[in-house]
Amino acid sequence: MIAAVVSGLVPALGAAAQAERIGQLRSVAGDAFVVRGDAREPAVVGKIVQQKDVIETGKDGAVGITFDDNSVFSTGPNSNVSLDEFKYNPSTLKGSFLAKLGKGTLSVISGDIARGSPEAMKIRTPSAILGVRGTRFLVRVDEQ
Repeated sequence: MIAAVVSGLVPALGAAAQAERIGQLRSVAGDAFVVRGDAREPAVVGKIVQQKDVIETGKDGAVGITFDDNSVFSTGPNSNVSLDEFKYNPSTLKGSFLAKLGKGTLSVISGDIARGSPEAMKIRTPSAILGVRGTRFLVRVDEQ
């Protein structure tokens, strides 16, 4: 009976793990970390990022991320970026993307979500929400 229950869960767990991937770290320099739940791990090139991950960089840190919709984020030193929501349908190029820059710098090159769903990509800062409509930009949030 236990084997039947476990074997019934395995496909569901595999699908959930696949659904969690939203992108991958493409470059890492200096002190940089990926925070997932209670775990804080060093950022390394090739690491998969998931929805709800937080990217943290130290005084000499930087991270480059390519998302599954071809959006690209580059963080600078002393940054904190939360990947709050990422939903993407590669067949329709539609989805939604919400990230929060708590502090530091973030360079963004928008991908398919912004092209396929205008107003679907947003970057939140402590004082504003930026709507992305297929562009490149840089935003900086000073520590409070």
